[in-house]
Amino acid sequence: MVTVQAAVVQDAPVAFDLDATLGKVDRLAAEAAAGGSELVVFPEAFVSAYPRGVTFGATVGQRTPEGRQLYRRYWESSIEVPGPATERIGAAAARHGIHLVIGVIERDRGTLYCTALTFGPDGGLLGKHRKLMPTGSERLVWGFGDGSTMPVHDTPIGRIGTVICWENYMPAMRMHMYSQGVQLYCAPTADPRDTWVASMQHIACEGRCFVLSANQFTRRSDYPADYPVDAEPDAVLSRGASVIVDPLGTVLAGPATGGPAILRAELDLGRIAEGKFDFDAVGHYSRPDVFELRVDQSPKRPVV
Repeated sequence: MVTVQAAVVQDAPVAFDLDATLGKVDRLAAEAAAGGSELVVFPEAFVSAYPRGVTFGATVGQRTPEGRQLYRRYWESSIEVPGPATERIGAAAARHGIHLVIGVIERDRGTLYCTALTFGPDGGLLGKHRKLMPTGSERLVWGFGDGSTMPVHDTPIGRIGTVICWENYMPAMRMHMYSQGVQLYCAPTADPRDTWVASMQHIACEGRCFVLSANQFTRRSDYPADYPVDAEPDAVLSRGASVIVDPLGTVLAGPATGGPAILRAELDLGRIAEGKFDFDAVGHYSRPDVFELRVDQSPKRPVV
């Protein structure tokens, strides 16, 4: 029997403060690893902020100077991949001997991307996934990923893949992950609703994989005092609802909604084979004589 000790971190970064956030990543990784975890999953946009509730001063046909300044602040607290920040995160993974999946805001020239990074227990960056489709107003501040960053990593603890937030509602994206044999399906998110938990159960059943979804638990006080959201300091902006689900849709841990938390579960990878006995979305249940999916995994560069 192959088992994996896994943990999902539900907490808040030190928004717009890169150095402090990276320090918090190290502390939380240490806390998760102290329970014996081999895989630790952090939320979407943990380094260094999910800009919940702000407009960046943009309306149709108009942008404000204040909005541009807030975007600059966001850009300055983002990271390059690879770069000094990824070296620090990798060092934390190595120090605690864990596979680590974490949501970051990546900058590439003048554009920001919502990205998930995967590190091995030696601290090496195994790869990245840029969110293909930012949702709603996220498109104002995040660029679009392409098919070149949708990997599933074959590791000693299983095949790890990551799909960010509402990308999980894209059937073709899920099929691509299943076709790569994903076993440990990581779903960092910013969606704290009950419907999200139900979706994670559905995906676990559909993919016959373990699903680990991490969300931030944030209060207004987790953001700077001048952050342009009018709420009391103790007001909850995201309740979390992080969750771990097994390949038949059974919730193993969570959903956590009461505050910061580290969810833990022992994952028996043999349960994947049990699940695929009667359903394999990319195997005996796929009907390739009727359906076909083509995935373009080539990078799309503006200048060649």
